[in-house]
Amino acid sequence: MDIRELEIFLTLADLLHFGKASQACNMSPSALTRTIQRLEEQVEQPLFLRDNRTVTLSAAGEQFRIYARQTIQEWQSFRAAIKDGQSVAGSLSIYASITAVYSLLPHLLESYRSTYPEVQLKLQTGAAEQSVRQVQTGEIDLAVAALPDRNRSRIEFLPITTTPLVFIAPKQLDGSTPTTLSGQLDLNRAPLVLPQTGLSRRRLDKWMKKYRVTPNITSEVSGNEAIIPMVTLGCGIGIVPQLVLERSPFRDKVVILDNSPKLEPYVVGLCSTKKNLQRASVKAFWQLAEEQSV
Repeated sequence: MDIRELEIFLTLADLLHFGKASQACNMSPSALTRTIQRLEEQVEQPLFLRDNRTVTLSAAGEQFRIYARQTIQEWQSFRAAIKDGQSVAGSLSIYASITAVYSLLPHLLESYRSTYPEVQLKLQTGAAEQSVRQVQTGEIDLAVAALPDRNRSRIEFLPITTTPLVFIAPKQLDGSTPTTLSGQLDLNRAPLVLPQTGLSRRRLDKWMKKYRVTPNITSEVSGNEAIIPMVTLGCGIGIVPQLVLERSPFRDKVVILDNSPKLEPYVVGLCSTKKNLQRASVKAFWQLAEEQSV
C-alpha cells in the first residue's frame, strides 16, 4: 500500500459513499473499488461493510483508519524535515468545544497561522468529554479540554486557564430555589439538569455520594453548552463551567446560585501525547501556547 491509497481510504471512511468519494478523489467508482479491494487483500480483513444502501466501517476498518491517519501524518512530517530542517509543514488537527473555539483559540490560531503558513489546520468541534479519548487513540493531534481526573499518565497537559463550576437557575426562580435549614441549595429537592457524562458530572456525583444526596434529575444532556438553554426553559438547575456560561448567548437569562456546593474547578488546557509532540507541527503549536500562557 502507498500514501495515495491511504488517502483514498480515509476519504471513503469520512464520506461513507463510493460515488461521492470517487468524485472527491477524482477517480472512477470502479478504480476506487479496486483500490479498497487491494487494501482489504493486504489487511486480510474487510475494511467496509456494504449493502445496496449503506456503507459503514468494519471493526478492522476503524483500526485501519487510525493507522492510516498516523502514517500520513508521519510521512508529511518526514517530507517537511528533509525539505528544510527549519521549516514546519504538514497538518495539525485540533479538537475543541465551541466555547474553547470562541474564547481560548482565536489569538493562538492566528499567531500559529501567521508563523507557520505551510501547516494545514484541521479544526473539529464537539463535546469536550470526547476530546481526550480521541487524542489517546491518535484520531487528533491536540485537544482543548479540562485536565482529566483519570488516565493522566497517558497524556501530556499544558494548563491555559482555570474556571469554576457554577450552579445556575432561571432568573425567574432566583430566590425561590429549594434550600436546607442552613440556607444552602437543597440538591435532594431541586430539579437538576446535568451532563450525561464528563468531568463535571463525575465531580457532582462524587459530592452527592459523599453527602448521601439522592438527586432529582429531570434532564440529562450531551455537552456543557446545551445545559444553559435547558435551564432557561425551566427544566431545572444546571451545573456548568463558568467559562461556558460567559460565552453563552443565554447568559443573561440565568443567575449563578451562590448558596450551592463548591466543587473543584476546571483546569483547562491543551492535551496531546508524547508521540504527537514529536511531530514538528504539533510541537510548534504547543510551544506557542506555552509562550502565550506565561
